[in-house]
This record gives sequence, structure tokens and C-alpha cells, in this order.
Amino acid sequence: MSSKKVCIIGASGKLGQYMVGHALERGYEVVGVCRERSVAKLDAYKGRISVVPGATNDRQVIQKALAGCDGALTVLVPWGANHYASGTAQAVLDYAPPGARLIFSCGWHITMDGQDVYPASLQREEKLARWVGRLTRLVDIDDQVEACRRIFASGTRWTVVRGSDLEEGESQGLPMWSRHVGDPILESNLTRRVDFALFMVAALENDTLVHEAPAIVGCQTPSALAYT
Repeated sequence: MSSKKVCIIGASGKLGQYMVGHALERGYEVVGVCRERSVAKLDAYKGRISVVPGATNDRQVIQKALAGCDGALTVLVPWGANHYASGTAQAVLDYAPPGARLIFSCGWHITMDGQDVYPASLQREEKLARWVGRLTRLVDIDDQVEACRRIFASGTRWTVVRGSDLEEGESQGLPMWSRHVGDPILESNLTRRVDFALFMVAALENDTLVHEAPAIVGCQTPSALAYT
């Protein structure tokens, strides 16, 4: 990237805060977007980043935050029943400067080509999440699917990073990835959250990932070590 300005959408969450840290370590100028009530969660970075408060599906907020950015890291959260994820994705696709590198996060349940093979446990978890979402209207998995469908169909320089189950802990290094859930390297289904964030930031300058939907796994997990 010729410029070093990146927008992190969903910066106040756990994954977002890790991405802020990684981006600063790599010398990026960082613009963070988060809900106004969550701005204080970024106090550790006060004076080192710019913050645009507001909902991440607010088109005016995203337009302002993306101005002059060469890349965007977007946490696609399936909140509520108001098309939050798809609204966020569409705003990023519409307002990112031409040629910007766009990295989106989601889970393994997203499929780009229908060739993923999901374990029974993951299928049960997805069914439960959909049922709970319909009952409580707190989560909308289908809207996250729609968000990714729009990303896949766009002509932008996108990557959709699909995270496995996550755990906290010290960084183990850049995760391994494969194109399809069900590939042997992914069998361990576990990644450190800090390393999920590392993969997102590293993808900004990895053009081999343009128009890919890598499913990731921790590089020190048994399945990754067996593969290497």
C-alpha cells in the first residue's frame, strides 16, 4: 500500500482493539469507528488514533471515516434484526475510495462457493444461533450471509476472513488458512483472537488474498502443525 491510512470498523470490540494495536505496530494511521457509548474502550489509544463515533451501519458515519483511507478492516457483527451486518458491508462497499483494500471478518459458517464441509457440531451451533436469533431478535445470521453475498458480488478488492472458534492468550503467530472448511489443516478449529486480528491486518498488504475467503486456524494447533 502506498499510503498507510486504515479504517477499523468495529474498533472497540475485542477483535477491533487487537486490530488497532497490530495496525499501529505496523505504522498505519488508524481511524476507528464504534458506537458512541463504546468510545471509552479505546482510551488506551487516545492521541494515537482518530475515532468517528456512530453505528457502523450509519452510512454518513462510514463515509466520513473512510475518506482518504487506503484500506478498511470491518468486523461484520450479526446484531439485531435491522440488517446491521449487510448495512455495514454495503456502506463500506459504497464509500471506500477506489482501489482500497477491504478486509471483512466473519465465521466459518459463511461459504463463498458452497464447497465447505461442516462438522455436525458447527451445524448444530448455527441452527441454534438462528433459532435464538428469531426468538430474541438479537442476532441475525442470515443478514451476515447477505452481507457476504454482497461483498462476494462486488468489484472491490475484498477479502472475507472466516474465523474458527476463538480463545484468548498470547500471540502464536500468523494463522494458517485454507479455502474450504473441512480441509484437514483446519480440523483443530481454534485460533487466538489476537492472531485473528493479526491475519486481518496482514491481509491489507497480501494481494494473493484478494477475492478469497480464507478460513483460518491457529498456526500452533495440532492440525496446523501436522500439515506443516
